[in-house]
Amino acid sequence: MNGVHDVALFIAAGLLLNITPGPDMAYIAARSVAGGFRDGAAATFGITAGCVVHTIAAAAGLSALLATSAATFAIVKWCGAAYLLYAGIRLIARSTNARREDSPHRVLAPAPPSRIFREAFVINLFNPKVALFYLAFLPQFIADDAAAKALSFVLLGCLFNFNSLFVNLPVAWLASRAGRGLRGSLRWSRWLTSAVGGLFVLLAARLATLER
Repeated sequence: MNGVHDVALFIAAGLLLNITPGPDMAYIAARSVAGGFRDGAAATFGITAGCVVHTIAAAAGLSALLATSAATFAIVKWCGAAYLLYAGIRLIARSTNARREDSPHRVLAPAPPSRIFREAFVINLFNPKVALFYLAFLPQFIADDAAAKALSFVLLGCLFNFNSLFVNLPVAWLASRAGRGLRGSLRWSRWLTSAVGGLFVLLAARLATLER
């Protein structure tokens, strides 16, 4: 079918990869614990949208540029690291100021889903490791003599991204349930804000040290 083979193996491998803990899952869990299932779902769909862009980029051959051009890889990597660092420092500063001023309000107030969606989308989009993953993983299930390799890329990418929802949405739900008791406490709200900010800084450092 359109040059795609071993679809069942692809689905099984994709699910195994998706259940493996990683930065995306950590981000979804953190957002869910801090803001509830709605925030976690927004983060999930934002990350999935970023993966769709990576899929299209791989089909168009743009991801190959990241694999062959050190300059392009570095630009994308540092843009992503800078954004994560900015978001992390902003959250940590907000928590610190609230603690210093003894604010009676929750620090990490519920954010509009659209903002969390955009944040997750940008974080995923500027992660070159995701682009290289699609470039390395998807071709293994595309026949060498496929008439339309780009279409095969898109089909497999969409299937992988769709299947990821069956992992990431339950993660968001479980994490939101786990954090239900914490979100109502001012003390824990500040701690969660600092924890999410710290996670962003950690992800920024991890991305900055990523090698092509």
